[in-house]
Amino acid sequence: MRFTKMHGAGNDYIYIDGFAEKIHDPAALAEKMSKPHFGVGADGLILVLPSENADFRMRMFNKDGSEGIMCGNGARCVARFCYEHGLTDKTEFTLETGGGIRPVRLNLEGGRVSSVCVDMGPVQSLKVEPDQIFVSMGNPHAVVLMDANPFLWNGFEREGSRLCKALDANIEFVQVLGFDRLKMRVFERGSGETLACGTGTCASLVAAHTAGRCGRKATVVVRGGEIFIDWHESDGHVLMTGPAETVFEGEWKL
Repeated sequence: MRFTKMHGAGNDYIYIDGFAEKIHDPAALAEKMSKPHFGVGADGLILVLPSENADFRMRMFNKDGSEGIMCGNGARCVARFCYEHGLTDKTEFTLETGGGIRPVRLNLEGGRVSSVCVDMGPVQSLKVEPDQIFVSMGNPHAVVLMDANPFLWNGFEREGSRLCKALDANIEFVQVLGFDRLKMRVFERGSGETLACGTGTCASLVAAHTAGRCGRKATVVVRGGEIFIDWHESDGHVLMTGPAETVFEGEWKL
């Protein structure tokens, strides 16, 4: 079975062409292939599939085998995968996800994909509480806005794990660096801390803007790179633009 390992700002997944390969138990395969040392090593597995409602469909499985609703970094990588593997010659098309249909646009420089923009749609729900701001981008996020003191990051892994279990949501700790720049760390359901989370960067921008801490456009700095978020005032849609990189391709012996 052929596979491609890709990452979006360090959020790495194993991508499989579901047009060519038939996967009978993707949850078990995700758990097996995602293991470091004993497998490929990744945050999970993403299947690229045909769709009756869009140009393509993606299914995302976390490294513990649980199926996720939506993955923003994964959507960017799927878009590049489809284009570079000859599944389409279009630079604008649609992806069916567990969270709905998402339009994508490939940005090219010199004929090569330089970045990918995904229209993540409008915020599905927003709730402000004293300790967290809850934002749903198709999957649930609890955003904790932090002060600028670096020592507050020290307990991230412990507190992120606790909140993730207690709130059944992805957890983002966000430091405001400026009106157009945020720093984020994320603890994801089913994966633990990852180097980036696309829907999490969207949720972080929405939360910080709602709290009056930043504008409607900002670069979100994550451990694996930077992602640009633009929350449109006109229609409420959140646009996410960032990298999508191929790491390597290989063959997995079933």
